[in-house]
Amino acid sequence: MGSVFRSEEMCLVQLFFQTEIAYCCVNELGELGLVQFRDLNPGIIAFQRKFVNEVRRCDEMERILRFLEKEITKANIPIIESAENDKAPCPRDVIELETAFEKLEKELKEINTNQEALKNNCLELTELKFLLQITEDFFEEAESQLSGSELPSEESVSVTGFSRRHSSTSGGGRLKLGFVAGVIKRERFPAFERLLWRMCHGNIVLRHEEINIPVEDRMANDFVTKDVFIIFFQGELFKNKVRKICDGFHATVYPCPETLHERMEMSVGVNMRIADIYMVLDQTEKHRKDLLLSAAKDIHKWNVKVKKMKAIYYTLNLCNIDITQKCLIAEIWCPVTDLKKVHYTLTKESDEDASSQPSCSTLTFASSVEGVQNGSIMPPILNRIETNQIPPTFNKTNTFTAGFQNIVDAYGVGNYREVNPAPYSIITFPFIFAIMFGDCGHGLIMAIMALGMIFYEKQHQNMDMNNEILSILCHGRYIILLMGLFSIYTGLIYNDCFSKAFNLFGSAWNVRPMFQPNGPWSNETLQKSAILQLNPAVLGVFSGKPYPFGIDPIWNIAVNKLTFLNSYKMKMSVILGVIHMLFGVMLSLLNHIYFKEFNNIFLEFIPEVIFLSALFGYLVFLIIFKWCIFTVLESEIAPSILVHFINMLMFNYSEPAMTPFYCKQRSVQTFLVLIALVAVPWMLFIKPYLLYSDQQRKKHEVPLCDSSKVSILQSEHTEAEIIEGRDKSHWEEEKFSFGDTFVQQAIHTIEYCLGCVSNTASYLRLWALSLAHAELSEVLWHMVLHNGFTANKGLSSIGLTITFAAFAVLSVAILLVMEGLSAFLHALRLHWVEFQNKFYKGAGYKFVPFSFTDICKK
Repeated sequence: MGSVFRSEEMCLVQLFFQTEIAYCCVNELGELGLVQFRDLNPGIIAFQRKFVNEVRRCDEMERILRFLEKEITKANIPIIESAENDKAPCPRDVIELETAFEKLEKELKEINTNQEALKNNCLELTELKFLLQITEDFFEEAESQLSGSELPSEESVSVTGFSRRHSSTSGGGRLKLGFVAGVIKRERFPAFERLLWRMCHGNIVLRHEEINIPVEDRMANDFVTKDVFIIFFQGELFKNKVRKICDGFHATVYPCPETLHERMEMSVGVNMRIADIYMVLDQTEKHRKDLLLSAAKDIHKWNVKVKKMKAIYYTLNLCNIDITQKCLIAEIWCPVTDLKKVHYTLTKESDEDASSQPSCSTLTFASSVEGVQNGSIMPPILNRIETNQIPPTFNKTNTFTAGFQNIVDAYGVGNYREVNPAPYSIITFPFIFAIMFGDCGHGLIMAIMALGMIFYEKQHQNMDMNNEILSILCHGRYIILLMGLFSIYTGLIYNDCFSKAFNLFGSAWNVRPMFQPNGPWSNETLQKSAILQLNPAVLGVFSGKPYPFGIDPIWNIAVNKLTFLNSYKMKMSVILGVIHMLFGVMLSLLNHIYFKEFNNIFLEFIPEVIFLSALFGYLVFLIIFKWCIFTVLESEIAPSILVHFINMLMFNYSEPAMTPFYCKQRSVQTFLVLIALVAVPWMLFIKPYLLYSDQQRKKHEVPLCDSSKVSILQSEHTEAEIIEGRDKSHWEEEKFSFGDTFVQQAIHTIEYCLGCVSNTASYLRLWALSLAHAELSEVLWHMVLHNGFTANKGLSSIGLTITFAAFAVLSVAILLVMEGLSAFLHALRLHWVEFQNKFYKGAGYKFVPFSFTDICKK
């Protein structure tokens, strides 16, 4: 159980294995996922390492797999995930796998290229088909306008747009016109038309029409909106101009026969070619789909294999190779409790026949070193070594504790073997949240939502986790569950459920004794008075017994409800805050004892406890003492705790109206303030002085002992160098400086003393947010749902449904989401700043094991 409350004990192990079995050894360690490899080649860049070519080959295979996955997704084919644990391929199988990938990619690219060429050809033929259909009307119109006379009339000129100043023909026949037909994008046509008119000076006839391709046509989705055009002109000069303009606007010019018979024959041929292309496209698409379906069955398995293989070669690049190039040396961090498991995993197959074929899923070793020269393989050697490097921090977690550990690690990864706040946060975090969120109705909704996420955990894991908010909620489902359960508890304490109170045990207050003849009230009093006050001195009004559980429900209808809850929740916040901080200081004692920093127990822990207990612990005592001593009848004459506490710090006891709580209160308070003041120089001066004296004594001593030994006090100030989050940290013996030591201790003392004041005030946020949540809930009730129930004419069932829907939506959006997030962040702040800074440094670096499970999730 020690590992739950403190990080795992780690050890540094040297691992020697032959080059032939290096791949399989690393593969076994990756499947195990319990070791972290150190980089033994920090000065060598990635391109100069031994296995860089293998990593590049894996990158190339990953690129091919991404291409295949993209094509499969584009074809709307589901990717089947394998439930089995796919092993990394053996080195001898990599070439075969790589060849299969390249062949598959080449074949798919050829299919895509051919399919694209066929589609482009089909589009061109489709354009030609529509061109032949549309231009037939243009030819008929032009022939009808130019037939019947040698020279066209002025009306014909105005209709056709020709300018024929010299249009006589030899032989008295019809004019011989040229034409160009083609297709152009619709958005380019206006500019195309204007340029033709300007360049040809109006000596052309331009006709155009939009192409409306039917929806059922297979090319409808790929077709770009285009127009068919035909330009009639006379002479080669205009023909060249028109051709150049068409080329400039990227218009596609198609050959169009002059005679009707030729045009009909071409149209028939085009339709036949389109039908042939459709048939070829069907066969191509079928073959492509079959290829992708076959790949979709294995794409997930291939991805896992390539990721594992790449991770193995990347890890092998972290190892060091001896001069003979036959042995690899690795250094791994491993939990001490799992060291035997690692050793067993690497040597479990050492008794098998050395002549059997080794695979990546099983290791085969020779049983003797002499067999190496004969081609057999020796088992790997594990050598645990002593080191002065700071080990990584590893806290074992499960599904339940992982969320709380992530909250702690978000502040900072703990130092090696220091107390882990996560187990304590499992209780304190949701409880502090619930104090600010105390409503059993809202807590019940939150708990039901969390239970739903827990029961359908597998479905959530299969969902797309690209939604960051949904992913965070799913990972924190147990945190939300505990926050909901604790909110139900605190809601029952506050007697608050959607701003309404429960009356389970009957109120301790009774209104009937206040009426005459026993009391002063009469019917006239009820009619004239807007506010009535119960007098507990009247016999029978107050039973003298407190409500069995929580707050008496009669306060829910009292006018001074807010005043009462203000006092109650403010004092409760101070009590819980001081207890929480004192608990954090107590946890620092565990660190001092574990690291054998016994001087810190007397020079830091004891004065810290004295300072906190003498001032704010005494404040908690006064609050509880006042609750226990003064009854309801004596509440008006009870002295003020705040006034007493301020006068205690100022040594002001001269006010005659100040009633003491108990006898000899002045002596007790004076003593507590004095020992709190003594604790400040105790923390500030004694520790630097002892360090300085120890250093001076060492200078005058004869160096009879090993100079590498460092005193306990001096070793406490050793700092860890953590460079870029990597394990390059070292325990270094620093040169002693009295000035630096004093400044550091002064900062610690000032921070702690002022922090006790500010942190205690910071816990008042429990009071503020709790009142804010209750008031928002009450406002929402009266402004929405209460108005729906108390409408003058009454609402129909539909109106009440709409009112309740609005109340439910606002409750979820404002009270559960916004207020819940606010309370969560404030609870997080209280743990990070007010609680953890008493014992938790958070300056370590995380243990990141080489695990295929984590690698394949990325």
